[in-house]
Amino acid sequence: MITETFPTLKKIPTTKNSLALRTDYSDESAWDAICSAIRSPVGDFRARVDFVSDPEYEGLTSERLPSVLSEDSHRSFAFIIDHMALSHPEHPILVVDLYDKPGRTFRVIPSEAWGVENNLSIANMGFDEFADALDQDGVFRGFPG
Repeated sequence: MITETFPTLKKIPTTKNSLALRTDYSDESAWDAICSAIRSPVGDFRARVDFVSDPEYEGLTSERLPSVLSEDSHRSFAFIIDHMALSHPEHPILVVDLYDKPGRTFRVIPSEAWGVENNLSIANMGFDEFADALDQDGVFRGFPG
C-alpha cells in the first residue's frame, strides 16, 4: 500500500474578509487581472475579499484547504485561484464549500464573484443555489435575468 504524504504547511492567516487564495504562480498578469475583476464594483455591490498570495500554498487543492485554515476560521467558503483560473480565458475561480458539504466545489467567473461572496458570507443564499445555476461546463456566470 502506498501512503501519500504531504508537507506540513503553515496555517493560512485569518482574514477580515472572505478568502481568495492563490495556488498557482504561472501567470502574474492573469493573477492581476483576476484580482482587479474581483475588486471591481458592480453597481452598488462589491466582493469583500482578502487576497492571500504565498508560494507556500502553490498546488494546494480544495481537499487540503481545510487542513491549513486557522483554528479560529469560521469560513463557510473560500475562493481558490488555481491553474485553471489563471489559464482559462474566462478565469473561472474555484469556490470551495467549507461548511455544509466540505470539499464540494463550483467555478465562478470573476465578474460574478461579488454575488457569490456577498450571499454566501451572510448566508443569504446557500451553496446549492449557486451550484444549481451552473452552466453546462460547471461555471457560474450569473443568474438568468
